[in-house]
Amino acid sequence: MSGPDFQSSEGDVDDGDLTDLLSELRVLLPSAQLLSAFLISVPFMPGFDAIAYTEKWVFLTTFVLAITSLVVLTAPAVQHRLIRPLSDRPRFKALATRQILFGSIALGSALVFGTQLVLSKVFGHPTGTITAILIAALILTLWCLLPQRWKRTGEV
Repeated sequence: MSGPDFQSSEGDVDDGDLTDLLSELRVLLPSAQLLSAFLISVPFMPGFDAIAYTEKWVFLTTFVLAITSLVVLTAPAVQHRLIRPLSDRPRFKALATRQILFGSIALGSALVFGTQLVLSKVFGHPTGTITAILIAALILTLWCLLPQRWKRTGEV
């Protein structure tokens, strides 16, 4: 039940854009949660102390990016809950959109660094780096370039 005429229990008018925005967060959050949970456990695994100093910095970067994405991606839902009813819905949607984009950049970066970290350990540094670059290109293409092209050409 979303649309311009939907009334919440508190009497504020809810529109589809805000509902869509919060639904999009439900798609992104499990990735950030899963990656963060995995990374939290890594330092406690046998052999972590033996990884190279450089790999520890890649791990730290990946961990901070994953946690940052989790915090930033959850922010719009928490903020929405705390400030209801919204007095300036368009401004909130603009702020939430920026937070989602920033959180997505952090998540995408964590995925790239995570790919590099894991595959460097399993197959060696060259394979890890090449695969991370390919994942970065895939994310850039699917998350940025294609949507910009579709918007520009009106294809979608």
